[in-house]
Amino acid sequence: MSVIIGTAGHIDHGKTSLVRALTGQDTDRLKEEKERGISIDLGFAHFDGPDGERAGIVDVPGHERFIRNMLAGAHGVDLVLFTVAADDGVMPQTEEHLDILHLLGVRRGIFVITKIDLVEASRVAAVREEIEILTLDTTLDGAPIIPVSTVTGEGLDVLRSEIAARLVAAPEAVPPGYFRMPVDRAFVMRGHGVVVTGTAIAGTVSEGDPVRILPTGERARVRSLECHGVAVRSAGHGHRVAMNLAGVEREDLGRGHVVCAEQVERVTDRLDAWVELRPAARRPVPSHSRVRFHLGTAEVMGKLVVLGGGTELEPRTSGWAQIVLAEPVLAMRGDRFILRDETARRTLGGGEVVNPFAARHRRSEEHLIDRLQAMRRTDQPGAARAFLDLAPAFASDLATVGQALNLREEEARTAVAAAPAVVPIPEGSSPEAYTTEARWRRLEEAVVGAVAAAHRDHPLAPGLEMESLRTGLALDVPPRIFRWCVDRLAAAGRVVREESLVRSPDHRVNLGAEARALGERVARLLAEGRFMPPDVRQLEEATGTGRTRLGEVLGVLESEGRVARIAPDMFYARAAADEAKAIVVEHCRQHGEITAAAFRDLIGASRKFAIAFLDWCDRTGVTVRVGDLRKLRR
Repeated sequence: MSVIIGTAGHIDHGKTSLVRALTGQDTDRLKEEKERGISIDLGFAHFDGPDGERAGIVDVPGHERFIRNMLAGAHGVDLVLFTVAADDGVMPQTEEHLDILHLLGVRRGIFVITKIDLVEASRVAAVREEIEILTLDTTLDGAPIIPVSTVTGEGLDVLRSEIAARLVAAPEAVPPGYFRMPVDRAFVMRGHGVVVTGTAIAGTVSEGDPVRILPTGERARVRSLECHGVAVRSAGHGHRVAMNLAGVEREDLGRGHVVCAEQVERVTDRLDAWVELRPAARRPVPSHSRVRFHLGTAEVMGKLVVLGGGTELEPRTSGWAQIVLAEPVLAMRGDRFILRDETARRTLGGGEVVNPFAARHRRSEEHLIDRLQAMRRTDQPGAARAFLDLAPAFASDLATVGQALNLREEEARTAVAAAPAVVPIPEGSSPEAYTTEARWRRLEEAVVGAVAAAHRDHPLAPGLEMESLRTGLALDVPPRIFRWCVDRLAAAGRVVREESLVRSPDHRVNLGAEARALGERVARLLAEGRFMPPDVRQLEEATGTGRTRLGEVLGVLESEGRVARIAPDMFYARAAADEAKAIVVEHCRQHGEITAAAFRDLIGASRKFAIAFLDWCDRTGVTVRVGDLRKLRR
């Protein structure tokens, strides 16, 4: 049946009694609940449908002090049984529970007028009218209203039939994405270890599957599964699940954690959302107000920042906002959340997560609202393109795109492939990341401009080190992706890459008379040093030249093939480098290998020079290091 039935309603309006009458099960499990006669925490039962399958029931507390517990149980509800006592009628928590269900997007419900044995028929009719007025313009507008008495049994058969009809009605679309289950209870069973329970809100899980626990990131394995006390091999969306986990050591595992598929690994503390404020907010909520953010079973303090140039959100209106959280949570596009005031006295509103991995926005940011609207629509390629435009990084990998859009990997790949103006990195059948054509053009111009500026500032330098080029850009580009970007620019003729140096295609180093004289002197000093040449510091002292100027001249000599850079501060004359390399090759051919000590003795140099030169041989592909030995690279 894969359906979760939830209860809702004011305290003492008969939620638990109704569940007991329908199922024969008592959901008050705590000693204090038995003593006080009220529900304090979540209770659980099951309902047997006419086809023999079971639906899970989550019974929530109605007291205003336990709204946080109600919120922990309200997520994932497919059908709500909303009780309103005939003697009381609509009460404060009636209104607040309705607001919460409306904000969570619950569209299937049955209003149950309870305790009809205590009042006249006219009073029942009046309460029915109150419910009809209260539900106008909410997701439960037009829901059936059934009067019952759990004392006399009146109306229970009608209610059972209505529940059965609702359960077999056309099911709502299966939620997208991988398995996720917000944890509402966790405990340790002797001989079994950690057991967690919750309502699966997406995907499926099976015995033996690896899972991840977020936001903390621990890995675990599913040892066994139960649904409604019956052992099962797999469970999924719409099931109440008890899961025995292997490999978990945490003692503080509980509400706020999510057990999910191992493919889901990223959490967030900043998200963009479409927010609706309910009438109960009473007054406008200014931008940067502190709020309590409820998502799944998590409750986190946060700050609401109004987007789109506004300074506040008015009650009975909706708008764009960014929620900045004090602690990370697992959130995905389409997830519903609730906002309560900082003191937890009332529900302000709630909404829908649109961009779970948001950056901090500038007030002047162009196209922000258009891109958020594109992400909110169901057009997956358009949403993928909008996310890449909004992402703070230059490029996003497929896992990040998929989790942001709440899609499986193959679905995310299809969406990105169909997205307009997207550049795969690298191009071909197996991209590692994606960016937009607009960002690519900005990077292209930034790289070309930075290289040209380096040539103007240092005309004798053969080029710009690639890592210096990358870190000097305003864009955040990881090294691996940046190398591919430079190679793409080189293939297009915009730059030239020579190992780790990047230069303009038309850049040529020409030494003037003074610089040429310095170059000749440096080359002579290196040649005289043969296998133990002066290092850069010693060359500075010998020539009276600053390091920057000397480095430029050495770079020109290297590009002309007159010297070889053995180490960052060590150069050999080209003839000496070739001679030393020949010694290494000949010794390896005769003996199969060479040690630093043997090479030191062969060239009559110190160990410092011998090790530096052998490292250079490794880098240039002459030798390969095996422990303390070098062998010729085949």
